[in-house]
Amino acid sequence: MMQRGWAQADIILVSGDAYIDHPAFGVSILGRLAEKMGLRVAVLPQPNWRDDLRDFKKLGTPRYFFGVSAGSMDSMVNHYTALRRRRSDDAYTPGGRAGYRPDYASVEYTHILKKLFPDTPVILGGVEASMRRFTHYDYWQDKVKPSVLVESGADLLMYGMAEASWKMLVKLIQRGVPLKSLHNIPQTAFLRSSEEHIPPLKGIADEILPSHESCLQDKTIFAEAFRLIEKASNTIDAPRLCQSCGEHNVIVNPPAAPGGDASFDEAYNLPYTRLPHPKYHKKPPIPAWEMIKHSVNIHRGCFGGCSFCAINMHQGKFIQSRSEKSILQELEKVVEMPGFKGQVTDLGGPSANMYKMEGFDNEICRRCARPSCIWPETCSNLNFNHNPLLQLYQKAEKIPGIKKITIGSGVRYDMLLGKTENQTQNYALKAYVLKLLRNHVSGRLKVAPEHSSPNVLKVMRKPGFSSFEKFHKVFHQVCRDENLPWQLVPYFISGHPGTLEKDMAELSRVLSRMGYQPEQVQEFTPTPMTLATTIYYTGIDPYTGKKLPVVRDNKHKRIQKAYFFEQKRRGRKGNSQSQNCKTGNLAKPLYLTKNRPGKRRK
Repeated sequence: MMQRGWAQADIILVSGDAYIDHPAFGVSILGRLAEKMGLRVAVLPQPNWRDDLRDFKKLGTPRYFFGVSAGSMDSMVNHYTALRRRRSDDAYTPGGRAGYRPDYASVEYTHILKKLFPDTPVILGGVEASMRRFTHYDYWQDKVKPSVLVESGADLLMYGMAEASWKMLVKLIQRGVPLKSLHNIPQTAFLRSSEEHIPPLKGIADEILPSHESCLQDKTIFAEAFRLIEKASNTIDAPRLCQSCGEHNVIVNPPAAPGGDASFDEAYNLPYTRLPHPKYHKKPPIPAWEMIKHSVNIHRGCFGGCSFCAINMHQGKFIQSRSEKSILQELEKVVEMPGFKGQVTDLGGPSANMYKMEGFDNEICRRCARPSCIWPETCSNLNFNHNPLLQLYQKAEKIPGIKKITIGSGVRYDMLLGKTENQTQNYALKAYVLKLLRNHVSGRLKVAPEHSSPNVLKVMRKPGFSSFEKFHKVFHQVCRDENLPWQLVPYFISGHPGTLEKDMAELSRVLSRMGYQPEQVQEFTPTPMTLATTIYYTGIDPYTGKKLPVVRDNKHKRIQKAYFFEQKRRGRKGNSQSQNCKTGNLAKPLYLTKNRPGKRRK
């Protein structure tokens, strides 16, 4: 600030992550956008909250407001394992060191700023704030908590990928409009007293959610509140949602309408250095940056609607894709980066193969509130043509300096299995598989069948296991025909709501029969505001009202995961059954051997 002659910053952005000037990180995008609009932006990464709080004071008071983000992850997911054990690393800190951000960072940072600068507004953003904008279940405290706005005392919250709303906010602030009067910006949430009148939004309906207090008292009501929230998040013409909490109302405006290529491109065409801040030059590498520094994001959103995933509640189910021109320009910048040796590590997004996909008839999409476009069956209005993606790959490969492009994002294999020969040909499904395996796999292809049980997959909103078995055959047939030594790496989840121990035993048998030794196994972690977390807490499906089995204690979570790994067998006594998970008569569990895929051991 001294070098630039700044007496005061206009905006100070406080982040739980180390600062990397790269469009993969939200704070970088918002800072560069505000800078383009003429504001002086300062960033305060990972301030020390344990000492005399000097870090929070050293940049002074901003002219307009503080922006607070816990970082690229919810701070509690960042800090704790599925069994609530403290993690020893943090990928968003130099050297992967843990302990550089507090638990519930959005709340902690805001409390400190409100104490030190009581007259300066605080605006929340990021994944943590986005997923806690309503009443939610917090797994780590095992309690239902109010909106993060109520807990933190922040003045405004911006949820999801909110560049359009951010630009609107900055313009109004520059014009001198008081923050307190801003009630009509899309994709924002704010508090008002229960007695205060909120002007209606033109053309947008209001919907009242069950109050926080009623959600505390009745799990059925909590489940109904979630159903209404998820329905609104999957609708283009969404209502404004209002939830009472004590003496306040939490008002959440609907998201901004999906924009075209030009509006999306703008966020990626800013003058990023693509590097960690110079303050980290003498510090160890930042693992998160090492992973993504030579990758490019090509789209946002996911219409998969998996019940355990937060993407559709944060980024939305409607795909926003960048233009080819913008992507190719960013690839040219990657080539110029120091240390680039010719390999681009990803051209992807939440799912690798949803680029440019949307409905044939947008009016049908406008009336639709399905959480998933591909479950339980692929929507007949969905255009999942892979030709635009193939064309992008081909043009990207021709950029001088690029030797190889690998796809690091997960692939939705169920979209690569056409129902008819015409569909397979017209949507370039077979051509995409051939191109992917011939040119864009570095050894392993990641897919996520998650489970084999029809009942569990139904709760997960995932396709039947037969889809994975079909793709397994296609994959290995192509590898044989093309003489490719690639491996197919399937991801699985244990302990997911709806999973019985017999389901895990059957999954172990199926994988053993197919010759898989699962390496990518995840224990279900209830993260705020997902369908699976709602089922975990309430024990019921919000859409049907039916009760579902849930494993909650660590002992039986370990038992379920033990079916994957032989070394876990020692922690298992006999064939004990979970009181929370009645299974009936079971054969003894089968474990995959370490060195001989396909052979089973008792």
